[in-house]
Amino acid sequence: MKNRTLLMIPGPIEFEPAVLAALGAPTTSHLAPNFIEAFGQALERLRELFLAPDGQPFVIAGTGTLAMDSAGANLVEPGDRALVINTGYFGDRFGALLERYGAQVHHLRAPVGGRPALDEVEAALRGGAYKLLTVTHVDTSTGVRTDVKALAALARAYGALCVVDGVCSVAGEELHMSEWGVDVALTASQKAVGVPPGLALLVAGPRALQAYQARKTPVANFYADWGNWLSVMQAYEARKPAYFGTPAVNLIFALNASLEIILKEGLEARLARHRALGRACRAGLAALGLGQVPLSDELAANTMSAPRFPPGVNGPAFLAEAAKAGVTLAGGLHPAIRAEYFRIGHMGSAGLGDILATLGAVEAALEACGHAFTPGAGVAAARTAWRGA
Repeated sequence: MKNRTLLMIPGPIEFEPAVLAALGAPTTSHLAPNFIEAFGQALERLRELFLAPDGQPFVIAGTGTLAMDSAGANLVEPGDRALVINTGYFGDRFGALLERYGAQVHHLRAPVGGRPALDEVEAALRGGAYKLLTVTHVDTSTGVRTDVKALAALARAYGALCVVDGVCSVAGEELHMSEWGVDVALTASQKAVGVPPGLALLVAGPRALQAYQARKTPVANFYADWGNWLSVMQAYEARKPAYFGTPAVNLIFALNASLEIILKEGLEARLARHRALGRACRAGLAALGLGQVPLSDELAANTMSAPRFPPGVNGPAFLAEAAKAGVTLAGGLHPAIRAEYFRIGHMGSAGLGDILATLGAVEAALEACGHAFTPGAGVAAARTAWRGA
């Protein structure tokens, strides 16, 4: 027995051996030449990943929430107005974060599993002078994917900075940061970027940096202040040593290794693989009689799925049975429907075999919980959908 289960939650994910090898290598000085080279290379590769040739990457030890906090702390001053495009738990979190820095926050919500319509967003922008529009690209609590390209265009048209929470999307969903006019995009290492938890990743575009430089009040968060990190990032990219806080040396080596893998695969091929993974997973679940939280396939993420439990299936019992069958899945997160659904992550290095193994475990768990279905239907439907039929 391998004495472990396949980790298929929406982060952390399963990691590539080369990434784990880099993480497990002997730790060097953060001023050592080999580390300076790796950090500089990782910063350059982040621009390629985010498709932001004019962006400034920041890599800071912390979580995705720190990346969100960094955006809020540096861009918001007391009294600024912010429009939150809210599709779940992490829209709520972004709003609460912005309020902490003195923003006047307006949430534009949709029914659970939906997303606000573009005409609603435009009407809200037209009705008030917003400094920020925040978007959760994929809300991990619902599996709902937003239309970042269209939302960024609206933000630009009405003079608002567009900040994208890409924690559950970057490296798995399409994002053309510079071309689409996104001003800040952020993520965390442990999801589709494919690195163990511990790095907050953010890219700031020219308009965001200009807004930061035009501040009239000091940034209220010392650790997250871009002013403390900007010269450090610039120095490492120029292959020079610098210091503000000790970087997470091994995680940055692992990040550079993962970015090399991602860019070698190619962004178009990687996104196509994630689309196929999402399509296969949803098809398999539907064949077993499971609905989903997103109100339509058009709204469903490619990096994760949020299936609803069939009537009569007990959530905790189901998840325990899936674990017995060799796959770890995640329970619900959205407070309004927490007990009604579960979550599957299929991002990063995941492939068809992982989806088939997961659906096999889902079938075993459903059988143990008394749900009637055609055995093998989920796996068969996933294989068909993977082929694009």
